[in-house]
Amino acid sequence: MMVMRHCVPGLFVVVTVMATPAAAQPPVAKAHVANQIVKVENGVDEFRKYLERRGENAQTAASSGATRQRGRTATQSQKAVASEKKDELDDDLGALNRSTNRLRRKFDATDTWMQTKVEVEHMMDDGRKINQVVAKGKYGSDVAKLWAALRTSMNDLARTYGLAPMAI
Repeated sequence: MMVMRHCVPGLFVVVTVMATPAAAQPPVAKAHVANQIVKVENGVDEFRKYLERRGENAQTAASSGATRQRGRTATQSQKAVASEKKDELDDDLGALNRSTNRLRRKFDATDTWMQTKVEVEHMMDDGRKINQVVAKGKYGSDVAKLWAALRTSMNDLARTYGLAPMAI
């Protein structure tokens, strides 16, 4: 609130100007939020499919002997590290997929979409784990691009619910 005082000889006027609070913004339609959730769901599916294709391609290359580094095949240790990295990202993506599915189920069953804020918080927490893993840059530019698109959709949804977005 801002108070301005104007003095005129013999007259004292106080003008009060109220700032419009964020809560007074026009309400967001449930259909709009539903579309944002669909974008996140589609992004999770696209990300998962890409990682599956990437894993299948790596397995095919490994079994055909095409994965050679400086004339040698990958060692068992290198294979174990690659598998561990894939498992970490796959586990985190599985958790994100579950939290997104839970959000969808609860969202569809409510009349007031804001009732699902807790589910969005859980989804964002799961996304932050992936964000940390992808940010390390171990997965390449294609994964980073797919994740950036998904993260943007998740951040848009978070902002709709009044939650803090994920950092880049």
